[in-house]
Amino acid sequence: MNLHQLTSETRREFLKQTGRFAAGATLAAVAAPKVHAGEDNTLRIALVGCGGRGNSAAGQALAVQNGPIELVALADVFTEKVAKAAESLKGSGERYKVPGDQKFVGFDSYKKAMDCLKPGDIVILATPPVFRWVQFKYAIDKGLNVFMEKPIAVDAPTAVKMFELGKESVKKNQKVGVGLMCRHCRSRGELFKRIKDGQIGDLTLLRAYRIAGRTAKESTPRKPENEASELLWQIKWFHSFLWASGGSFSDFLVHNVDECCWMKDAWPIEAQALGGRHYRGDNVDQNFDTYAVEYTFEDGTKLMLDGRTIDGCYSRHSSLAHGTKGSAVISEHGHMPSRARLFSNQDAGQMGKISDANVIWRCKDPEPNPYQLEWDDLVAAIREDKPYNEVERGAEASLQAVLGRMAAHTGQVIKRSDLLKHDHEFAPNVDKLTLDSPAPLLADANGKYPVPMPGKTTKREY
Repeated sequence: MNLHQLTSETRREFLKQTGRFAAGATLAAVAAPKVHAGEDNTLRIALVGCGGRGNSAAGQALAVQNGPIELVALADVFTEKVAKAAESLKGSGERYKVPGDQKFVGFDSYKKAMDCLKPGDIVILATPPVFRWVQFKYAIDKGLNVFMEKPIAVDAPTAVKMFELGKESVKKNQKVGVGLMCRHCRSRGELFKRIKDGQIGDLTLLRAYRIAGRTAKESTPRKPENEASELLWQIKWFHSFLWASGGSFSDFLVHNVDECCWMKDAWPIEAQALGGRHYRGDNVDQNFDTYAVEYTFEDGTKLMLDGRTIDGCYSRHSSLAHGTKGSAVISEHGHMPSRARLFSNQDAGQMGKISDANVIWRCKDPEPNPYQLEWDDLVAAIREDKPYNEVERGAEASLQAVLGRMAAHTGQVIKRSDLLKHDHEFAPNVDKLTLDSPAPLLADANGKYPVPMPGKTTKREY
């Protein structure tokens, strides 16, 4: 979702929108559907979550040049987001085929949008990630293929749910893509093969940085006379609230964690971390401004991750690997292009001019767009009926984000094995939310929400 300002909407308008039903909706009643395109070979898509990322994903889906594909339904909890998505995606031409009665608004709009599809079609899940398991479960029941944005879990209990749902979708041969697009980068894929072949020796250290200015808009106290309900307001500012998004850590740093763990070909077993809040003013979000996490793999190798969102500071967005015989750039500055390279020494990540004499391999230029590649790969798997399911990896990457975040928020060393047993689900009734529901998180008399307090609140994040 984009974090743009809500228009003032009445409850009557919401209820009017949510009362509409999809014409010709077809319910799937198949225990183990064979997942394929319809007889006319057209893949139909429903977009659930019409913010910026959802719109981009839908645009990339409609750009796949592998047979007929069309967008047929839109869903969100905000009327204006649906309207903006429709206006934006009309530019896709004849592949945009969303009639007026297949634009849905409300907490049950995801069901109505998916009811417009047939088994084997695709639903895009791009709402705030707290809703991921709820919507994914419905997609599984409908026999749909899925593309879901990352992260796919905001806390340990929802990660466990996603692991289980992923297993169910594999049994049903459903194709599922997760928006960790760096895994589809051809340059990083070649880099991974070369690291596995031992071209820089055994990995001894991984480093990752996402340090920049304000990455997500900040929330200030809600003004009831100008804003939607408390619940809708928190969904609007979802990056500010751990229950809705896992916070800025889960939403942004998960990419660095995932690509580093890919190169290591393993996942950390524990984390310790530092972090803090600075210059808060009237801000009411739950995020820290700085995070520094030390992840430990089973063999003792470390991944050092630094995150910062403070204006005016030195910026860097990169991931690096160091081995016994050399080093590697996994991503040089941002997600794309990766500019992946191997060095015969430890030059990777050095500031200033790097000598070409020490580069033993560099990726080809230009690099294809990984955001498009992840869609090309998903659609190809659907049309060719090849095994394709990224849920387990997506759930693990999301769990690792929780691991590092919780270590910072509690000030404790957190083990993955213990985290899997943790019972603090931030929004346990998210599947039952309606327009009349209270928000899962409530403010105090001053309009402030509970924030992590390392060393004081040590068993849970807030």
